[in-house]
Amino acid sequence: MNDRPVGFPVSNWTPPAAPSPVVLEGRYCRLEPLVAEKHAAHLFDAFEKQDHLYDYLPAGPFHSAAQYHHWVNEVTSGQDSLFFAVYDLHKNAYLGVLSYLRIAPSAGSIEVGNINFSAGMQRSPVSTEAIYLTIKWAFETGYRRFEWKCNALNTPSRQAAQRLGFSYEGIFRQAMVVKERNRDTAWFAMIDAEWPALKEAYRVWLDPRNFDAQGQQRERLGDLTGLVRVANDPSL
Repeated sequence: MNDRPVGFPVSNWTPPAAPSPVVLEGRYCRLEPLVAEKHAAHLFDAFEKQDHLYDYLPAGPFHSAAQYHHWVNEVTSGQDSLFFAVYDLHKNAYLGVLSYLRIAPSAGSIEVGNINFSAGMQRSPVSTEAIYLTIKWAFETGYRRFEWKCNALNTPSRQAAQRLGFSYEGIFRQAMVVKERNRDTAWFAMIDAEWPALKEAYRVWLDPRNFDAQGQQRERLGDLTGLVRVANDPSL
């Protein structure tokens, strides 16, 4: 008799489709497939004089609109990721970029990354909803696992992952060399079983009634998602 432990059965599950260019519409923002001719100039302006935003990203900073336009053309020409421009519906402006990557339909796993949010959308419902829209699409399409990874030295990104409901999974030491520097990578993820409760947390937080007349939140998203996370980042 074989009494060695094995994984639980995954029955009646079909690997989901890889993401294709699609517009994801929310209350505060819209995610549009990134196109150099349409978005590059606007995004370059949004990121101008904010070189620190590129400290933990694999490319940049960019010091000309032409340089940024070339980068957008380059990253959108591949098949291994799908980039979005983030459009703020209230400010009528393109203010950020993010992407799907490490897309593995056969495993039911997908990651959000290449996140670059300008000062104009940081710490706002727009930035939170942008991430929410990518998560929602993934789980509703049939993915089982949604990942967030960042440089282990990037404390704001690690804090954001926890606030957004991702559970801490550990550090991959010397995982990469980026811009001629070592990168240890912090791993976070959420899984489909957690999504119904996390979706409700987002619904409550993103509701306009959660904000007072000055735009201050009444309930903190981290408090709501903290009821669902299975592991907290011990460094925070």
